[in-house]
Amino acid sequence: MLNDKTILVTGGTGSFGKKLTEIILSRYNPHKYIIYSRDELKQYEMKQRYSEEKYHNIRYFIGDVRDRDRLYRAFDGVDIVIHAASLKQVPTAEYNPFEAIKTNILGAANIIDAAIDRNINAVIALSTDKAANPINLYGATKLCSDKLFTAANNYAGQRGTRFSVVRYGNVVGSRGSVIPFFLETRKTGILPITDLRMTRFWITLEQGVNFVLACLDRMKGGEIFVPKIPSMKVVDLAQALAPKCEIKTIGIRPGEKLHEVMIPEDDARNTLEYDDYFAILPTYIDEYRQKYMNENGGKPCSEDFRYSSDNNNQWLSVKEMQKMAGLTDVGEEENA
Repeated sequence: MLNDKTILVTGGTGSFGKKLTEIILSRYNPHKYIIYSRDELKQYEMKQRYSEEKYHNIRYFIGDVRDRDRLYRAFDGVDIVIHAASLKQVPTAEYNPFEAIKTNILGAANIIDAAIDRNINAVIALSTDKAANPINLYGATKLCSDKLFTAANNYAGQRGTRFSVVRYGNVVGSRGSVIPFFLETRKTGILPITDLRMTRFWITLEQGVNFVLACLDRMKGGEIFVPKIPSMKVVDLAQALAPKCEIKTIGIRPGEKLHEVMIPEDDARNTLEYDDYFAILPTYIDEYRQKYMNENGGKPCSEDFRYSSDNNNQWLSVKEMQKMAGLTDVGEEENA
């Protein structure tokens, strides 16, 4: 699928981008693989592992998704775009709302315009569980981004550019995740938890990358793909990472949910279920949904269906989370 293609990833020096680079360069032989990001230091550090001398097909572009002209230049000759750039810290977005809008919404619009005008074959954008029924600005910007990408299939015209979205939950070990925070905070002997009832979806970076690549292969255009992944109570997460620590309940923070949702009830009537994922189809053409089912199968979800971290039928045990987080012996980790 990716051999001999020119692939560009925005936000390529982030956690997802690094894992994507590792997997693509080890499994495939793209004609060109472009890292597009705005931080020259992170690009310099990434070059120490993935140098242009060792990997003849890798390129590093300094650029911001806010910069429409730079995107037009970077997209020249590109076949596939994986859009992973965003401002994703909830408190940061709340305090700097205009900056989040410029990157997450206006940046998405720039990606779409450049992709259509440069005849990109396929664009797949990363979303978040916080985009479903959002209660904070970050989630709201990502919902807008999702809507832009799914609707972009309408005005690609005869160019044939396809746009789809991948939405999943918390990533184990990613920057900004609660796991690195817990691992650092456990040194104090006390772990702060906002609410003992809180649950979250969990996925590893490698699982996330593999799901995105699988969706690139299966996408027709307009879908929001949601993987079936396990949930875990945050209090059990604390037990997995720091069993000797005291738990301190501090209350839910502004913009935080008790449980995360990936498919709200309002989207259920447009959702198809497969063995290991869901596909939320566009709402604008009924015939499209019927045609999609005829060609790709899938079981329609009931109208009262809701996929959230508290009603999940997959749950992580303490030992499973320790394995996901790479903690083979928590006792030794705590004393390290």
